[in-house]
Amino acid sequence: MAEQVDVEELAVALRASVGLLARRLREAPSAGELSLSERSALSRLERGGPVTPSALAKLERVSPQSMGATVRALEERGLVERRADPGDGRRVLLSVTDGARELVGQRRTERAALLARALDAGLDRGELELLAAAVPLIEKVAERI
Repeated sequence: MAEQVDVEELAVALRASVGLLARRLREAPSAGELSLSERSALSRLERGGPVTPSALAKLERVSPQSMGATVRALEERGLVERRADPGDGRRVLLSVTDGARELVGQRRTERAALLARALDAGLDRGELELLAAAVPLIEKVAERI
């Protein structure tokens, strides 16, 4: 008879381990270092496209004042630009610059390389195969949240 899986215990363990992995990757030093809020806003703009400052604040779950400070810092570094909304000239849309796209891509590449080195150095072939089989399952779970 197969041992039954305690779904609650599995959920707690999975959340903790995935959270730890995400934190370690997020905290890894990188060239052109940005604050966590700057990285998050920049990444959201890069993935989602142009958006108003207030909409970005809402998406990031921060106050408009906090987002204003974040956006100013990103603008000063030439990573974000403001443009008039073509549909409503009174509104401003934020978008990433080519330099920001390059920086975000570089950061993703660095994190993937860091993870690849940890996998290569810390797991044997059987463990790597087991982890590879788990990836689609983790994605499936994520899509249901």
